Amino acid sequence: MTAEGRLRRESVRMQAAELFEQGIKPSEVARRLRVSRKSAYYWHELWRDDGVRALASRGPGGSRCRLSPRCLEKLATYLEQGPAVHGWVEDQVWTAARVATLIGRKFHVSYSVSGATRLMRRLGFSPQVPARRVAERNEEAVTVWKEATWTEVKERGRPAEVTSASRTRQASPAVRPKDAPGVGVAAPRS
Repeated sequence: MTAEGRLRRESVRMQAAELFEQGIKPSEVARRLRVSRKSAYYWHELWRDDGVRALASRGPGGSRCRLSPRCLEKLATYLEQGPAVHGWVEDQVWTAARVATLIGRKFHVSYSVSGATRLMRRLGFSPQVPARRVAERNEEAVTVWKEATWTEVKERGRPAEVTSASRTRQASPAVRPKDAPGVGVAAPRS
């Protein structure tokens, strides 16, 4: 969730607390603030037990970063150096799996692939995208391949045909409007 979203949610909870203090019931609070009744009743219970501070934000959820700010700076430096410097010489691509391995090697901290992806995005990197094009890249050969081979290889889209809102069967003739196309024509049975 974005910081803006968290601020809006906290604002709504604080508005709910003000309404509870005025004696307004949770169902009415839900209607006024356009939130679910379940949320309003939950907030009311928290407010009743611990007051306004129970509805205050406790900060962003999720687990804390296991790397210190200093280690994050070092990791960003390692990522800027490129994968070849750290043993991946076959290409110049930082995959999330490689970053997770690098973190384990350099900082002795275990990160999952998805955790490494989130950490890379936080540092301004995107996984599996080269930082720069390889020097050996032949632009002319790439253009020829795109124009000749790719047009033959890529899949054609599905042909336009009569479709139904149901994936399992077509709409029943009984529920079709009387003036709908195809009314009176028997639909094939599946």
